[in-house]
Amino acid sequence: MTYVWDFGPVFARADMLLLGLLNTVKIAAVSICLGVIVGLLLCMMRLSPKRILRGPALIFIEFYRNTPPIVHFFWFFYALPVLMAVNLDPYTAAVLALSTQSGAFYAEVFRGGIISIERGQWEGARAIGMKHSDVMRRVILPQAMSRMVPPFVERSFELLKTTTLASTLAYADLLYQAMQINSETFRPLEVYTVLALMYLLLLVTASQLARLAEARLTAYQ
Repeated sequence: MTYVWDFGPVFARADMLLLGLLNTVKIAAVSICLGVIVGLLLCMMRLSPKRILRGPALIFIEFYRNTPPIVHFFWFFYALPVLMAVNLDPYTAAVLALSTQSGAFYAEVFRGGIISIERGQWEGARAIGMKHSDVMRRVILPQAMSRMVPPFVERSFELLKTTTLASTLAYADLLYQAMQINSETFRPLEVYTVLALMYLLLLVTASQLARLAEARLTAYQ
């Protein structure tokens, strides 16, 4: 028996897929922005000489690095409302899960970039009377940023792919919309082929933009 491909029913529901794509980009962009803020805060805490700051940051990072992402989605959506007596919609719960998890990984990306700079540059800058904040801003960060870009981009791509877990909360992302189309058309091969191609196009586009940003950053330095 030869399978007859028919993409017509899928393309007829292109508006559903485009809505899902828009929602996926939205949740990824917001989560990356919030994750960067969380990551910077955790990074500064990890680099602090005070143990009272380093300890909680380390616990937070290790927790998120060593637990499955889907657990975070379920915890924010099902458990947190019980503790706080508030109802979170799927979008809010997914953003909280993604941004906190990505923040833990971004923190290590930022910290790795900073500590990779040779100690002699810190000492040399301080020897000429520069303050710690000036050393960080003028000497360390410009060099560290170029080293952070590749792992930062890689982590962001992982976040983008992890957004598919938002579908488990009935958030209308690209995967959820594809599942809805499949339940209506009963054409899983066509639906998930189109889904894979859309994710491929999205990630390739994001990759090209990231390379352009990295090239500009390198040229600026």
